[in-house]
Amino acid sequence: MTTFDANSTTGNVIEGISLAGKVAVVTGASAGLGIETARVLAGAGARVLLVARDGKKLEPVLQSLRQQLPDAQLDSALMDLADLDSIRTAAADIVGRFECIHLLVNNAGVMACPLARTAQGFELQFGTNHLGHFLFTSLLAPALVAGAARSGQDSRVIALSSAGHRFGEMNFDDPNYEQRDYDKWVAYGQSKTANALFAVGLDARLKGRGVRAFAVHPGVIMTELSRHMVPEDFELLKSAAPPGEEMTFKSVEQGAATSVWAATSPQLAGRGGLYLEDCHIAEPAAVGKSGGIADYARDPVLADRLWALSEALVGQAF
Repeated sequence: MTTFDANSTTGNVIEGISLAGKVAVVTGASAGLGIETARVLAGAGARVLLVARDGKKLEPVLQSLRQQLPDAQLDSALMDLADLDSIRTAAADIVGRFECIHLLVNNAGVMACPLARTAQGFELQFGTNHLGHFLFTSLLAPALVAGAARSGQDSRVIALSSAGHRFGEMNFDDPNYEQRDYDKWVAYGQSKTANALFAVGLDARLKGRGVRAFAVHPGVIMTELSRHMVPEDFELLKSAAPPGEEMTFKSVEQGAATSVWAATSPQLAGRGGLYLEDCHIAEPAAVGKSGGIADYARDPVLADRLWALSEALVGQAF
């Protein structure tokens, strides 16, 4: 069995894998990890739907990918994850075009931004990173189930979480910072904890219908995600590393590798509800040790509580 690590690239993990006949949807596909994820999945034969908020940014990406991969099957859709109405419109368009979806990579996100709110008034990081993807996935769920039934293989949903989940648990009393002081890193941590719990909750609900879910920590990569960061933020991240360890950066090809591995690896067949990092299943987090997943980010009871809250906030029963 091939093993991969933090240095593995998308090229390493996709080697020998054919996605012919599969339909993949990638959010946040106009920059960074989203572009690389879409490129690799398309190169392996999947029909890839690139989803982004800004059409002016997405169009040159499509043009570039078509030049790199003349035989690629590429489609696109516009969607603002910070607006539930936009998500509903985009999802209706997508399921109208694709009866079956086999891979959904919820890659888009915002990080450590100043306090802001979505169109419906949710704190921007929680609203975009979790609630937007929660609604989007719920609306695409019938196509994911159909994809599994048609192909005879599990469909997979990948939620981009982060080691940053250790900055903050879910605050169920005030998830949208309406009563407490805002801390951009605690808010980011809460949203990434939510992403991990979403994978736990989704897998529990849909594994019996052929849909498995995974949460992924891609690593630290310099992409547009870090556009709100200032020098003090990088010092904060460095200080969070265990004694004797230094924060290391990955290339985009290394950063997207765990998402691609999660979406395609035969080693994960029949499994789900897991948190992955460096192209392997993460261990529980431990004091003084880098990596791993905190207990509160994989607790099925908390996952169920978040599920109920999310359904109430977006007005959509899954």
